[in-house]
Amino acid sequence: MIRLTKIVYVLRNATDTNIRLIINKSQGIKNLTTQTYSGHRSDIVKNYSSSAKMSGDDILKGLDETQAKLMEEECILVNRNDERIGSASKKICHLLENINKGMLHRAFSVFLFNLNGDLLLQQRAIEKITFPDHFTNTCCSHPLNFEAELEEEGAIGVKRAAQRKLKHELGIEPQQIPLEDFHFLTRILYKADNVPHDGKWGEHEIDYILFIQKDVTVNANPNEVKSYRYVSQKDLKDLIDSSQDKGMLLTPWFKLICNNFLFKWWNKLNDVESQADRKTIHYM
Repeated sequence: MIRLTKIVYVLRNATDTNIRLIINKSQGIKNLTTQTYSGHRSDIVKNYSSSAKMSGDDILKGLDETQAKLMEEECILVNRNDERIGSASKKICHLLENINKGMLHRAFSVFLFNLNGDLLLQQRAIEKITFPDHFTNTCCSHPLNFEAELEEEGAIGVKRAAQRKLKHELGIEPQQIPLEDFHFLTRILYKADNVPHDGKWGEHEIDYILFIQKDVTVNANPNEVKSYRYVSQKDLKDLIDSSQDKGMLLTPWFKLICNNFLFKWWNKLNDVESQADRKTIHYM
């Protein structure tokens, strides 16, 4: 057993100033400073996060039950150098209250192309809590805070998470998308408020961009995916150009990737490894 004040001292000497800010400003932590606490640094961040509230009411009340349950998943907290510093629930990670204090988590975006070179897009289900009804890349989600998805060598944990979520969202069987066929290209760091704007939710992620080219069988989960389609480069450019006039919503990370990287990488599908820049985090 060690005193909580000692754990806070460790956090104050950690490399990430954002988490220090959260701990120093957390009333929940102040209320616990006279108690003893046994555990790891990730646990103390988690305890802080659980005390955060937007109001007296449960912020998930009235939302889709399945999506609300998924907000209990434990995401990986990182600093701006993508160094793991703890964990927090998906709910806590996506609260603007925490995002505006600097909370940052790890994520991924998969771009899956068929053998003809067309990109599989999805439209997020209306039931989604963040960015419902938006068109986006094939699959966007988070590695979770358990051993298999925490492994960082070769981004294998992120690739395992991608394989898991492609099955969950689009019904793509893991054997159709072997881990060794995912190409980790680079990372972006971005921040965005939810749309429709609600003052409650947002994104603040270090996003691993993964490419894979396979013919797959899609069996979309309607609680995750409203629609899906394959598009050529021209189709996607036309979709982006006409989206505002047609009232089509695009996720902010997808727009950033399209505007800065996607089309030059798409032209190199036969040699996509030549486009990899794994050491860089692009601050968008």
